[in-house]
Amino acid sequence: MSIPKAELHLHIEGTLEPELAFALAERNGVDLPYASTEELRQAYSFSDLQSFLDLYYALMAVLRTEQDFADLADAYLARAAAQGVRHAEVFFDPQAHTARGVPLGTVVEGLARALDRAPERHGVSTRLIMCFLRDESAESALETFEAARPHLHRISAVGLDSAEVGHPPSKFRAVYEAAAAAGLRRVAHAGEEGPPAYVREALDVLGVERIDHGIRSMEDPDLVARLVRDQVPLTVCPLSNVRLRCVDTLADHPLPAMLDAGLMVTLNSDDPAYFGGYAGDTFDAVAGALPLGEDDLRRLARNSFLAAFLDDDEELRARYLAEVDAHRF
Repeated sequence: MSIPKAELHLHIEGTLEPELAFALAERNGVDLPYASTEELRQAYSFSDLQSFLDLYYALMAVLRTEQDFADLADAYLARAAAQGVRHAEVFFDPQAHTARGVPLGTVVEGLARALDRAPERHGVSTRLIMCFLRDESAESALETFEAARPHLHRISAVGLDSAEVGHPPSKFRAVYEAAAAAGLRRVAHAGEEGPPAYVREALDVLGVERIDHGIRSMEDPDLVARLVRDQVPLTVCPLSNVRLRCVDTLADHPLPAMLDAGLMVTLNSDDPAYFGGYAGDTFDAVAGALPLGEDDLRRLARNSFLAAFLDDDEELRARYLAEVDAHRF
């Protein structure tokens, strides 16, 4: 679906298509344990979040140089622009790369190279969000943040991702306090596999401005009322929720109920190379599987720009919103 939209929940490492993975493996002399791109695609069958993460981290071995990260981001931006994305806020996982011996600066500067030219090359504005791996220690997150200080002019926000269960947001209070002191925006994954209490912690302890996923918030009416009252954006990823078995089928997804409740929901692709679709594919999928009309789809697109970190360019936000309003299905 080509309606103008912002993508606010997108892991750049999760855009690594098999074809690019093999090309980078050849460039860098990395042996992949798959005979072909088709065999690799067949490996994209997950029983839960952890089984996905195991493959996700293993394939990162092909990412070594600034050019690799620039190529990865540029490939995503080209696909996203073709599906109506006008603004993208891109997550990256520095610890997953520094643990492999790739310097943090290599990652940031490579991604920034592609993001800097995205407006001219793809017609897409961007922001970069540095995420901490919640299944690593709080100390590791703080060390990563300190190492990133020379690059903070490239980074707009911090986030929290990876395996949620057993790793509550409060574990990362200190690094979020440091990020706030440095003037960074704050988001966090919560309420995907983890309970509604994690959403509350992300808001109250970490001071986040957006909740990534948040679908389990629907289990707590008081929390829903708070999210509606404060219009806290939820960056929902329906295709991911189904592939990772958080929701049985797309037809069972709580998205319509979330909209009916008045929640500020946005649609996103999460890890599109692994979960079967980019931003426009996600809109198409929910439109086909759920009782959503054109007004709902337009609302989802408007929400994405309203929730975007575009406070420094309200003129650009207004232009994007006007494009949504002018769109004809």
